[in-house]
Amino acid sequence: MTHRQVLEAMSGLLLAMFVAMLSGTIVANALPRIIGDLGGNQDQYTWVVTATLLAATATTPIWGKLADRMNKKLLVQLSITVFVIGSVLAGFSQNTESLIGFRVLQGLGLGGLQALVQIVMASIVSPRERGRYMGYFGAVMAVATVGGPLLGGFLVDSELLGWRWCFWVGVPFGIAALVLLQRTLKLPVLTATTRIDWLGALLIPGGISVLLIWVTLAGKDFAWMSWQSAVFVAGGVLLIAFAVAVERRVQDPVVPPRLLRQRTMVLAIIASVAIGIAMFGSSVFFGQYFQIARGYSPTAAGLLTLPMIVGLLLASTITGQLVTRFGRWKRFLVAGSALIVVGLGLLGTIDHSTSLVLIGVYMAILGVGVGSSMQNLVLAAQNGLDYRDLGAGTSTVTFFRSLGGAAGVSVLGAILATHVTDLISEGLASIPGAGDATQSGGSTSLDLTGLPEPVRVIVEHAYGDATALVFLIAGVIALIAFVAVLFMKETSLRTTVGDAEPAELEEAAARA
Repeated sequence: MTHRQVLEAMSGLLLAMFVAMLSGTIVANALPRIIGDLGGNQDQYTWVVTATLLAATATTPIWGKLADRMNKKLLVQLSITVFVIGSVLAGFSQNTESLIGFRVLQGLGLGGLQALVQIVMASIVSPRERGRYMGYFGAVMAVATVGGPLLGGFLVDSELLGWRWCFWVGVPFGIAALVLLQRTLKLPVLTATTRIDWLGALLIPGGISVLLIWVTLAGKDFAWMSWQSAVFVAGGVLLIAFAVAVERRVQDPVVPPRLLRQRTMVLAIIASVAIGIAMFGSSVFFGQYFQIARGYSPTAAGLLTLPMIVGLLLASTITGQLVTRFGRWKRFLVAGSALIVVGLGLLGTIDHSTSLVLIGVYMAILGVGVGSSMQNLVLAAQNGLDYRDLGAGTSTVTFFRSLGGAAGVSVLGAILATHVTDLISEGLASIPGAGDATQSGGSTSLDLTGLPEPVRVIVEHAYGDATALVFLIAGVIALIAFVAVLFMKETSLRTTVGDAEPAELEEAAARA
């Protein structure tokens, strides 16, 4: 394919990716206001994010495996449709419980988008040339990440529109992506004669979901060392053990065991989990910090995240071009993962009064690290895959990154809620009768408008001081990614899309 043909084929993919990225960034800054209007608290704030990540994580391996045996274009269109329906319904939510439910539906579609877009790109562009096109995805990601918080803040602050349009505004883009994909994307369809491993497809996400739900609930709804914890852990481990047994016996497993015998794949999985925890588990609380701890509007909070987004855009675009030019990727992964650790470590020193200039510098360092690492991890894993394993391998790396993100949001959110509650209790102890002022919404309620001035200041300072602990823990976890990347063995990037012969691919394209 010529450069122009690739760009035409990727136009619908870029727009689909824009819709997926916009859905997360536009809601992130609006969530404090949304949860406040719906009468939610800190625990429900975390669940609104976790629900989408959990659903996306659980379904990613299924989408990836289906991509190895079915029409990839049809699967992308299906995932966009599911995502758009979930977005429309989320906009009609009347309480936090229904919002969380519709966010799960969004996650089902998101699980397909985040895996299939990279799978389709790997089907039409060789690893050596993929870096330059990843720059386009980096640009789209940056536009969605920069524009999302600003647009979300504008919608939330608007009297005519309101926060519900944060979910509805992406619908026209989703429909446009469906039309573009239908007109421009043509892919080989490699059919399979083996049966789909439905049992493995249910057991793997089932076991992971049980453990994630346990991590989310433990410490709040029941003690870590309790019979409820024992039931959750035993159930999750048992399901995963059954999944391993099934995957070793079936002819065409969801996660082929041969993938886990590749050194680069295993290390990419480990690094993806750690980066997922660090990236999703920390960045989701930026909007909360700026709005609750520092008192900025949703629009202003979006502007304050620009340093991280600009760093991410520049790093993803420049490193993508350099990877294509030199055919080397490890140096960028090492530098990127190191910058993630440094950025999170510096953010772990902030409090409610830290200079915004300093925070901006720290966020820029984190953005450069994420931009240099995230896509190159997938590229490194894809470089060693056969064409038949492209979907399963790509979705496996994406699955574990989402798994890390879901676990990170759950665990770090629980830690933040506990730490905030402790700091508020300490502050209120010095104000007689102040405890009664918080009983209506709970000490972790995100609606501070009805609180007396002295109590409101204590709550704001508590959120500002407690957020640093989240970044510090995420930075320690990011060290694991840095070590995993150091042990990766660099191989030259291939100039073909896979190990399949050109004649096979031409025949498959003709069938499509």
